[in-house]
Amino acid sequence: MASEAPVGVFDSGVGGLSVLGEIRARLPGESLLYVADSGHVPYGEKSPEYIRARCRTIAAFLLERGAKALVLACNTATAAAVAELRELHPELPVVGMEPAVKPAAAATRSGRVGVLATTGTLKSARFAALLDRFAGDVRVITQPCPGLVELIEAGELDGPQTRELLRGLVAPLLAEGCDTLILGCTHYPFVRPLLRQLVPESVSLIDTGAAVARQLERLLQAGELLAAGPAEARFWSSGDPAELARVLPRLWGAAAVVEALPGG
Repeated sequence: MASEAPVGVFDSGVGGLSVLGEIRARLPGESLLYVADSGHVPYGEKSPEYIRARCRTIAAFLLERGAKALVLACNTATAAAVAELRELHPELPVVGMEPAVKPAAAATRSGRVGVLATTGTLKSARFAALLDRFAGDVRVITQPCPGLVELIEAGELDGPQTRELLRGLVAPLLAEGCDTLILGCTHYPFVRPLLRQLVPESVSLIDTGAAVARQLERLLQAGELLAAGPAEARFWSSGDPAELARVLPRLWGAAAVVEALPGG
């Protein structure tokens, strides 16, 4: 496979743009293909079977367009489908997300870590295995966040509704003494500035976008697949392409043409 081939990245919606930004910052020579599966958002409330079917469909679409690697820029999709995609495409670097339990356990001083995530991520066997492996003596307190993904999808990053929802989600974690919060969904880094206003400065906020970009770099380097550019980015949505185009300047930092994902 040619090193100039693009990297395919996808998420249930716009959240994966936070990961896409980390990849662009670390690997500016890589061309990127991004699919927002916004016609099926949120994944967090869907069954694992449903999510696996969507991931197979999107992976096939990206491979048809020459992707040399896949990034599941979604914690819920990773929990449901990353193992299957690796089995289906053993020749391909496939990078997934996982909540940052290990670095959070190392960072906490109070011994209490809060996890903000979707219901799907928190119910997954993969998340349970992470807790068993890395939490140790740390107490991990989970907080499902219904409704937060939908507000971020709509570009409501700092409005009163988002502020009120976030305040209610973090209050019980702070009351339990959590001094470290894991942003366990790729959508959530977009409300980090608002979250920073709602929690004390002493509370650490941790996500894994930068770690995913580093892992992608390692795998591409190992396969001699690193590109030197020039790079471009293309975007598709299974929802309304105009909606993704509307939020791209704010979430990606630049306007771009968004195409409709064939088949929706």
